[in-house]
Amino acid sequence: MVEIRRRSLLGGAAVAGGLLAAGPFSGFLARERAPEVPRSRVGPVADLRDGVARLWVPEGFAYRSFHDTEWPVVLDDGSRLPGSHDGMGAFQAPGGNTILVRNHEVKVTGQAFGPGAVTYDPAACAGATTVEVTRYGEVVRAHTSLSGTHTNCNGGRMPWGTWISCEETVHGPDVAGAGNYLLRERHGYIFEVPASGVVEPEPITAAGRFSHESVAYDPKGGMLYLTEDNFGSASCFYRYLPPRPPDPYRADRRGLADGGRLQALAVKDRPRADLACAQPPGTVLPVTWVDIDDPAPRFPYTEGIPAPTSQDKALRYVGEQGRDGGAAMFSRLEGSTFRQGVVYFTSTQGGGEPEEDDGPFDGGYGNGRGQIWAYHCAEEVLRLVYQAPRVDGLDFPDNVTTSPSGTLIVCEDGENNNYVRGLTRRGELIDIALNRLTNRAGVSRQRDEFAGAVFSPDGHTLFVNVLALHGMTVAIWGPWARLGI
Repeated sequence: MVEIRRRSLLGGAAVAGGLLAAGPFSGFLARERAPEVPRSRVGPVADLRDGVARLWVPEGFAYRSFHDTEWPVVLDDGSRLPGSHDGMGAFQAPGGNTILVRNHEVKVTGQAFGPGAVTYDPAACAGATTVEVTRYGEVVRAHTSLSGTHTNCNGGRMPWGTWISCEETVHGPDVAGAGNYLLRERHGYIFEVPASGVVEPEPITAAGRFSHESVAYDPKGGMLYLTEDNFGSASCFYRYLPPRPPDPYRADRRGLADGGRLQALAVKDRPRADLACAQPPGTVLPVTWVDIDDPAPRFPYTEGIPAPTSQDKALRYVGEQGRDGGAAMFSRLEGSTFRQGVVYFTSTQGGGEPEEDDGPFDGGYGNGRGQIWAYHCAEEVLRLVYQAPRVDGLDFPDNVTTSPSGTLIVCEDGENNNYVRGLTRRGELIDIALNRLTNRAGVSRQRDEFAGAVFSPDGHTLFVNVLALHGMTVAIWGPWARLGI
């Protein structure tokens, strides 16, 4: 076993009148802490699939990997499983099994991998697959649930039994880029995929055409909250207001209706607030929302000819509308999750020092090691709950979920060791899994990032993906309560 020393930088102030001073994750409002050691130690454990020690996990834990695309995997519908396993949602299956709907972040143009009935664009190579597994990671059945989409990154689980799959791109025949003119459809949208039944491969265009990362749904407010991951530019935090309440009983199994309104978050009395930079501990900000007038742009082009609209312009188009109206600027918004009236979301490279103004975004882009924000939906208040120090903290927090007891589970996407970690209400970091993968040639894959962490509905198993060309999914189980999770 090895000992991993970590520090955390936590918020330190309650709000006047007691607002946000209690409730979920109120421990993050404690003073800055520097724990001596984490609450767990991890060490090498053999994969129950074949005895290879791919991960380090805490004592008493076990895991099994499956759908490892270093070898070809053929699904029950005859389609070949793509790699690049990313965001994932978990749903209850009969007999205590779990249904996983899993994104595949394939970024190339070519030929769709799935059957025509679930294919949006025959020239796009990403999508989603659905797999039923036991609580010990044994595959029961699997099929393609969405095909012909592009760069499907993360998404979000809807309470009526569907998965929202997000395209982290704005590719299309109307945007310049290698091979884009071969695409039949515009991309950069979200798609609703039922955990059971057949998908209607049509995007919800009013929820925006931008570099989507993840979504989280507030059932009380009836709104969908969306993150944007732009490299080299500011990102916005959005919400989508459907034109009518979600209807889980529609014949096409799609609960979210198209045609609603898209808005971007702004800080009250602070237009274009730069939240990518390091913030004071305990930062709490009242917010307002800015309407996006043209959420789903259609740029002019001539069929079969490379388009004149640049990738850069297309990526910024929706966000610039928000910022022109005063929307706040973040650095790379990625994972998000909803719990008890709060949306938690990660700013993967937020928290750095401001840069000199040498481009369109002067805000510490890429300087920080990561932030975690909490948006309180009813109060319309934004709170900083975690900001990584330069060393010994979370390293580029990406996908995020919560355990049944309320601990944040965070996947790292850093340049060094990549962990799955827990972040407790008291601000303590817990090591859950460390990547120690190698390929068949013995070459290290330890920098491959974790993604899509999600607990089974009964809380027994944590499922997590390894995002790589040759991806895989892993089921992890053990004494979670003893671990503090």
